[in-house]
Amino acid sequence: MSESLLPWLDVASAEGSSPRTVDAADQAAPLSEVVGALSCALDITEGQPEGHALRTCMIGMKLAERMGLSEHDRSALFYALQLKDLGCSSNAARVAHLFAADDRRVKKDFKTTDWPRLISSMRYAARNVAPHGSLIQKLGRFVAIGVGGPGEARTMVKIRCERGAAIASMFGLPRATAQTIRDLDEHWNGRGHPEGLRGEAIFPLARVASVAQTVEVFLEAGGLDAALDMAKKRQGKWFDPAIVKALLSLRNDTKFWAEVTGPDILRAVAAHEPPDLVLTADAGRIDRIALGFGQVVDAKSPWTQKHSEKVSELAVGIGRAMGMDDAAVRDLRHAALLHDIGKLGVSNAILDKPGGLTDDEVAAMRMHPAFTHRIMSRVRVLSRIADVAASHHERLDGKGYHRGLTAKQLSKPARALVVADMCEAISAERPYRDTIPMPDVLEILDRQVGSGVCPEAFEALKLHLDVVGYTPSRWSDAPQACAA
Repeated sequence: MSESLLPWLDVASAEGSSPRTVDAADQAAPLSEVVGALSCALDITEGQPEGHALRTCMIGMKLAERMGLSEHDRSALFYALQLKDLGCSSNAARVAHLFAADDRRVKKDFKTTDWPRLISSMRYAARNVAPHGSLIQKLGRFVAIGVGGPGEARTMVKIRCERGAAIASMFGLPRATAQTIRDLDEHWNGRGHPEGLRGEAIFPLARVASVAQTVEVFLEAGGLDAALDMAKKRQGKWFDPAIVKALLSLRNDTKFWAEVTGPDILRAVAAHEPPDLVLTADAGRIDRIALGFGQVVDAKSPWTQKHSEKVSELAVGIGRAMGMDDAAVRDLRHAALLHDIGKLGVSNAILDKPGGLTDDEVAAMRMHPAFTHRIMSRVRVLSRIADVAASHHERLDGKGYHRGLTAKQLSKPARALVVADMCEAISAERPYRDTIPMPDVLEILDRQVGSGVCPEAFEALKLHLDVVGYTPSRWSDAPQACAA
């Protein structure tokens, strides 16, 4: 298992505790607390250490303060920096396929590569193509990357940036936040992506974000001197010279750099949000955040198009048929939308592998509920449903994963989610078969009632299907299917 994921394994195992339901008013929380915690899921998708986006936010906000940006600009930038990688999962399958490698490792190396330089790009490709393949396989991948060239890179960045900007807009954030995410990878000299914008044609806040994220990567890898040296070398090339000047003026601010690399980064980041423009995550915004991050998860693999949304549709129907009240159903919907967020920590080389998985790959895949629990436990307004979300592969007989919970330890919402997840996964189209008719799906589930599947939840599923019906997912309808 990748060492970069080890910190995510210290998961508390509060066995099968029932979630507390609350009124909508009780769900309000500082938005920065919610997105800051969830940004760590985006970090692992990009192959970055936990807290990458938060440290980027600290650096970017300090630059904005030093440059005298307005409160409204700083507010928009504050959320763009934390959510800059919202679109990161949308090209993960493409990266893994193109390089025949772990997409997280490929992406991590990309952030320290001066990729507009041909020699740097060639070395980057040579380091990352088919790391476990034969010489012939490596050469084949290298040629494929060369054939794609700048056009392929531009396409992947475009998918990432546009998708991230769209999800940020869904969260009700300022248009400037979405525009910052869209222009994040443009370069001052016009050699960036996806549009090749030059100089002042690049959105001003995106210029700040570009410096901040690259400085953070080099700071983490080699320390402050290495980060500042990199910025000086790329001044006037990647970066706006005025922003680099502001960055260099922070060299001797030892207190600030200690905060950036300190242990309580989430609290430190919150202090940089403009106090008169603090945003709140009320029940409606949490609904949109859960939906948006569900889409981030589903975009990770072409075979899971709309999986989280479909599971939430089924789970809500099952929950209502089981007699849950509105608050419990709302919590179940959020748990269903986010149940697979831990898959952002699993390589697409495993998720999209066409053949059988090795024992190590199975073990890595089976840890994704643990990652889900870890991520959701960090979000105060979602922590109460972390157990439910992380229990979607458990069974009544204790033979599920990742904790091997038994019937007595599985709450009613968890049982509903298990059935919803199984129903969607069985019915959905796969590259090797068409969708499965619902009568056949119910027959498959019926064989597991009592041992793996809760009888009450199964009956509730049948009732929901009788009343509402259900249309299984077709992966071939997803744009990503062609990309991979």
